[in-house]
This record gives sequence, C-alpha cells and structure tokens, in this order.
Amino acid sequence: MALSSALFSGISGLTNLGNAMQIIGDNISNLNTIGFKSSSFTFQDLLSQSMFTRSGTSQVGRGTAIADVYASFEQGSFETTGNTTDLAIGGDGFFAVRESGSNSLYYTRAGNFRFNNDGQMINPEGYVVQGWMVDEDGNIMGSTTDIAMTSFTSQPQPTDSVSVITNLDKDQESTSVTLSDAWDATNDPPIASTAYGYQTTVKAYDSLGSTHDVTIYYDKGASNNVWEYLVTCPPDEDLRTGITGTSSAGLLARGTITFNESSGTITGIDMSRLTATGPQVWTAGTLNADGYYEFGADFLGGTATGQDIALDIGVRHNGASFAPDSLSTTQYASASTTVYQSATGYGAGDLQGVDVDVDGLITGVYSNGQVLPLYKIALAKFQSVQGLHKMGGNLYRETRESGSATTSLPGSNGLGSIAPNSLEQSNVDMAAEFVKMITTQRNFQANSKIITTTDTMLSELINLKR
Repeated sequence: MALSSALFSGISGLTNLGNAMQIIGDNISNLNTIGFKSSSFTFQDLLSQSMFTRSGTSQVGRGTAIADVYASFEQGSFETTGNTTDLAIGGDGFFAVRESGSNSLYYTRAGNFRFNNDGQMINPEGYVVQGWMVDEDGNIMGSTTDIAMTSFTSQPQPTDSVSVITNLDKDQESTSVTLSDAWDATNDPPIASTAYGYQTTVKAYDSLGSTHDVTIYYDKGASNNVWEYLVTCPPDEDLRTGITGTSSAGLLARGTITFNESSGTITGIDMSRLTATGPQVWTAGTLNADGYYEFGADFLGGTATGQDIALDIGVRHNGASFAPDSLSTTQYASASTTVYQSATGYGAGDLQGVDVDVDGLITGVYSNGQVLPLYKIALAKFQSVQGLHKMGGNLYRETRESGSATTSLPGSNGLGSIAPNSLEQSNVDMAAEFVKMITTQRNFQANSKIITTTDTMLSELINLKR
C-alpha cells in the first residue's frame, strides 16, 4: 500500500538525518582536537519502485540514504606553543608513528610529541615517531627508524687545529739570541718574561675532553722583518715519551715568521718539531693537506694518545708559495696584540634540549656549546587520503583504497614543511556546522511530519469500518 511506503520513506529520512546529526556533532565536539579533520556527508535517493499510471509506468522514490561520509583534509590553523617538540605540517603529508611492541605503522597530523624516559619521541598514546638517523653533516643514513635519543652525552673531540692571529709590533727589540734556548722546564716559569716580546694562549682539548693551555711566545729575530716563535704547553702536561720530566718538557715546536718590509704581511713561515730527549733535537715540520704546519702533543701519555695540531696564523701554502688568508698575522707599528684566536675540539657535554627546523632536522643542543644533528623526521603521503581508515586517537591506517604510504623528507616529493613550536588546530568551521545543524534539524522535523500525517491517514482508513 502507498501509505505504508510513505511511512518507510519518512523513517529513512529520520534515520539518515539522525546519522547526519551524529557527524555534525562529532565535528563540533572535536573543535579543539589537535590535527582533527572534519567530516562531510552527502545524501542520495533509494532505488525507486514502479507504479502504473494512465500515461504508463512511472517511478516513485522510496526514501533517502547517506551516499558518502568523507573527511576534509584542508589545512587547519597553527597555534604557536613553547614546546620545541610540538610540530605542525604546512602542506600535505602525515607523521608516521609506530605502535610500541609491534611493527604496525599509523599516520597522524597531530604533532604534539614529547620524549619519554627511554629517550623515544612519542605521541600522547605512546606511539614512536619515525625518521632517519643522520650523519654529522645532516645526511640521512639507512631506512626509517624510531626517533630515540640513545645517548644524552656529546663525546669530546680533540683539537686538531688552533688559529692565532696577532699583530706583532714592528718596533719591538729582540730579547733572546735564540728563543728556544730560553726555555727550561725545570724553572718556574720555564721561560722568563724578559726573554720574549709577546705571548698569547689558546685552549686545546685532548681526546677525553680536558683542556690544556697552548701558549705561543714571539720574539723579534736578528733580521728586522723576521720573528721567532715557540709553541708550548705546561711542562707537567707534556707526556710525550722521552720528553716528559726533562728540561725540554712543554716545548712543542719552534719556527720563524717572515714579513714583507713594506706591507707588514707574511711572506713565509717555517716550523720545526721537538722529537727527542736530552739536548734539543729538532726535525723540520711538514705541511698538512690544507697547507698549514702541524706540531705534535701528547697530553694523556698513552700508547696512541698523541695528536697533531695545525697552527693557523692566517697564511697557508698553496702549493707554490705562502698566501695570506682574509685575516692574517701582521707586523705593523703598533702594540703587539691578539686579533683573533680559536681552536677546534670540545669537551664532553650533556644534552640540554633539541631543536627542529623546517626541513625536519632534529638537532641536539649540548652543554659544551655543540649543536649536533641527530635525526630527520619522515613524512608520508597517499594516493587517496579519503581511503585512509580512522583509528581514533588522531590516527589513521592505510587501506587498499588509500594505497601504500610513500615516505619522503619534508619539503620534497610534494610534501609540506615542518613548523616547529606549533600545532595544527582542527579545521572544523563552527559557523558552517551550525548552519548544517539547523537545516538537518528542519529536515528531520519535516520527515517526522510525514510519519504523523501518514498515521492520521491510516487512522481514517481503519475508521471506515465501524
């Protein structure tokens, strides 16, 4: 009977409009959910039934159904936070996370991450963020893996080069016939202040991270444009075999610097290294691959603890001659002074924090001043994001409809970049949802009228027989 069909048409409207209201309610309830993507819905009519009319066979609809429920992956707005591990994706892509205790991977737009007590970077549900390990230059190594801090200490790095840029007073008088002969480690100090014209000290590190003073003494030579120099360390810290405990302890190298008499710039440098005990025995120094002379030191006294340290005074050998760098030691008619000094190497340091850049590079900030690259965050993309299956907890998993995940670096292969110290907010438009709520409510009210009106008509029909 047509009246019965009308009842079922009204019921289908009420049922599906109720489902629509559930979708609207889910969107509004997740208005403040990090990385939430709102859902939309569409309706379609049901299969129509045929009926006979005077003009022939016609069709009458039997109600409505929800055709599709799909997520809107439009970009949500960003909220700035004070947490360095809060991350947002500007553009396409998902963070990949692994369920603890399994190899199952899930995907999320919610980047509210933190480190747990095992050093793993996790989301609030404990899923571990995926990325690549990187070398010291930030280049990725191997395949994606858990982002986890396996060490909270930066290992010490021994010094292999010291840079000392000075100006040596042109009018300085020579104070020693041979500067190295003025050194005697059995005295305190090992060299008298009257035996040299200028001295400067730079800190150097051994392989265990301890610091040692490397002092360079300068004295005007016999020629007006030549200076002698000595490279030294405290005698009790010189543990070279055969040298320690002798009068030569602490004497590492000597040499001369030659200046141009008119410009005051360096035209040449030489170096000799101390190599034996007893009377000072010197051997000619050699240039390293960068064109700098190196001196030897051993601050630890082990069987293989010696280290070669390059001395950079602002000039290097280019294969044919010595050429000054942009900042170089000079001989001008002004007081001797140290213009610039530095040394490579550093001591051990503790991890104080991490930073993340727009390319997803995670760097560790250590107490020794080092900023070391650790990981790069992986982002994933899919052929059809609508085919992803919602798992709750802001997580998705891939399906046959979505296709397999393609993992790449942020900012490459069509993927977005990382916004550190930020979180992507829900993309729910509250005004739009309220409009949908009003129209859904009115449609529900109209469908309920179908049922009440049909019920009245059926009542009239039953009352035909009294």
